[in-house]
Amino acid sequence: MSTVTLPAAETDSPALPEVGATPPRGKPACRHCGAPLLDVRMRESGFCCAGCSYVFRLVHEQGLGGYYRIKDEITVPADGAVFEPRDYAWLEEARRAADSACVAAGPTAPKIPELTLGIQGISCAGCVWLIERLFLRQPGARDINVNAQYGTMRLRWLAGKFSAPDFARLIQSFGYVVGPVGVRGAEPESRGLVKRIGLCAAFALNVMLFSLPVYFGMERAFEWAGLFGVLNAGFGTLSVLVGGSYFLARAGRALRARTLQIDLPIAIGIAGGYVGSLYGWLAGEERFVYFDFVSAFIVLMLIGRWAQVAAVERNRRRVLGHSAALARVRLAGGEELAPEKLRLGQVLLLAPGQTLLVESRLESAEAMFSLASINGEAEPRVFRLGARVPAGAVNVGRAEVRLAALQTWSESLFAQLVAPGERAPVCHPLIERVVRGYAAGILIVGAVAGVSWWLASGDAVRTWAVVTAVLVVSCPCAIALAFPLADEMATVALRRRGVFVREADLWPRLARVRQIVFDKTGTLTLETPVLQNPATLRELTVPARAALLALVQGNAHPVSQCLLETMLAQGAVEPLAGDIVETVGQGVAIGQWSLGRAGWCDRESGRGTVFAREGEVVARFNFADAARPDARAELRALQARGIAIWILSGDAQEKTRSLADELGLPASRACGELTPHGKAEWLDTHGGANNAMMVGDGANDSLAFDRALCRGTPVVHRGVLGQKADFHYLGRGIGGLRALLEVDARRRATQRVILFFSIAYNLLAVGLAVAGHVNPLVAAVLMPVNSLVTLLIVTLGMRPVLRA
Repeated sequence: MSTVTLPAAETDSPALPEVGATPPRGKPACRHCGAPLLDVRMRESGFCCAGCSYVFRLVHEQGLGGYYRIKDEITVPADGAVFEPRDYAWLEEARRAADSACVAAGPTAPKIPELTLGIQGISCAGCVWLIERLFLRQPGARDINVNAQYGTMRLRWLAGKFSAPDFARLIQSFGYVVGPVGVRGAEPESRGLVKRIGLCAAFALNVMLFSLPVYFGMERAFEWAGLFGVLNAGFGTLSVLVGGSYFLARAGRALRARTLQIDLPIAIGIAGGYVGSLYGWLAGEERFVYFDFVSAFIVLMLIGRWAQVAAVERNRRRVLGHSAALARVRLAGGEELAPEKLRLGQVLLLAPGQTLLVESRLESAEAMFSLASINGEAEPRVFRLGARVPAGAVNVGRAEVRLAALQTWSESLFAQLVAPGERAPVCHPLIERVVRGYAAGILIVGAVAGVSWWLASGDAVRTWAVVTAVLVVSCPCAIALAFPLADEMATVALRRRGVFVREADLWPRLARVRQIVFDKTGTLTLETPVLQNPATLRELTVPARAALLALVQGNAHPVSQCLLETMLAQGAVEPLAGDIVETVGQGVAIGQWSLGRAGWCDRESGRGTVFAREGEVVARFNFADAARPDARAELRALQARGIAIWILSGDAQEKTRSLADELGLPASRACGELTPHGKAEWLDTHGGANNAMMVGDGANDSLAFDRALCRGTPVVHRGVLGQKADFHYLGRGIGGLRALLEVDARRRATQRVILFFSIAYNLLAVGLAVAGHVNPLVAAVLMPVNSLVTLLIVTLGMRPVLRA
């Protein structure tokens, strides 16, 4: 990773707040992101991770402490992605192309290159403010437009005077990852709904304006009555065409597919109200005219649908797409091509930190690869000349590696792992029953009421008025407006806890979860090993720290990443200049300094990683793979809820069962040495598609993800599972899973109350309609009262999880 040279602060850096100061609300929370502090070490430091500590210090050193006055109380933790080496060659190429396009445009064209990029990690207005300030400090920077909702930023700069990779590395050090924006798909559903809401709200206001004179006693003989009626009908028709068509079309598609959705009762209400109103207007029968009801109903239904869709879309856009994860393959001759065009035998170059996309033969003398994302092994492995290196291996050495492709992309296991999986949609069983009962009940009641009135009075007009009133007042507001609103409020409550729902059908899936299946490495354990003696780092002299920083910076090895995180969190120094020499599988050296296995360059034997100078041991670092701080307590709490817990890992059986024992799980619940296909087969055998939640972090969990009922991940910066997950959660613990289940329980309880209220309301309203006591004015009063009471129920029901 290249050294990031930070710009000079615009103001004198203020003194950092005292470490361990009382967090908001008196709760032990991270001073940077607001995540809970789960153990003594966290509470002593005041931060949930080294990344947050580092970014907190960096923000204040740059005179940008105003960020903490703007940001939300809980934001995205600055995890290991802050320190990971990243290849920004693609970004430099894009910057040059933008500069060249301005030059090619001619001397009269404005020379203002621009580039739109995806960005991951934005969580609030404070993030936007921070990124904008950092950009404007860059040489050649002109202006920036950060779109937090869509996770993009548009940069404009002076041609030839701006370095896009330097800016990307700079904001990465603050916790924001840059990637290609990807291919733009169809317009997001939420944006289309916003347009419909705007138009339909205007139509509804006009319909109400021209309906009020009738309610206040305007006679049909009044000279403007005819015009008011035409305008009323016209704006009501536009409401149906613009907003009602959304629900009518969806209901039609669902019926053709022989499924029942909430759109069906909405469509019945819209169609019944509009047809009756159109007849009443044409026949001059005011008791049939419900245009104001129909137009207002459409607006409310659109708002409810938008609230549900927008929250999920926003969470989905927080994660960079696959385009950021799958770089182009670089051949030995310098040519770059898409993975799909790679041929057998072609020699490719793999830079440090990059992932091997196809199985290949090593043509370098030796190299070190991490197989954690493939088989769960935490310890990197050394490969020698001629060895077969599996697809998905990550080069964790410092040198570029030469390999010859042994398969094409279509044959690669990694291609199977990153391919988008398909699952059958899961319908909400409660809504299905409600829709089925509503549709059948209201049609039967309407038919019985019509026949009864016809037999009793013989008045066809009166009979049709009663039937129309029944169809209009049988309002499905409770399930069509309040259910989506409860989902949206649950999504917001979870976002405050660091859990992000990415798929709307997660909610009906959660109700069926009876077992949770965990991957081991990076899921129940932390992604990088934990330094057991951090005080040793603090005791190093400044020259020693400078040498050590040079040795670990830009090194993808897990041990180096752990040391880098801890050093930068404690306060970095300028790295020692010089050439770094790597001995694969042993360590690295710069001048007279070395870092590596015990006994390699030092004169002593023993365990641990040794930092030495001219063979004399300066410091010995001890590391261990550690379970996440709250894992044992959280697993116990999940089991108390009746959830069965399993661990599936590609790591050794002994290590897997050892972790299970540490977490208080029986050995029979821990299965090690499983391949990606083995995990998927285990889920097939144990009913994963019916009742299992899969929680994983690496590509080796991808096939199991496809087999599980629902799936989540604690890791989004790798770009593999982030796009497949139904949800992701942040922080050093796994408490997000229990929060997800608790919020869902409150959401379902609230929806049950809403359903009971809806039944009571419809019994009253439909009873009045059948008795012939409902006219357009009564309907116009009943609907807003029903909607307001329903919204009050949702607000009161969801308040406990919103305030927690």
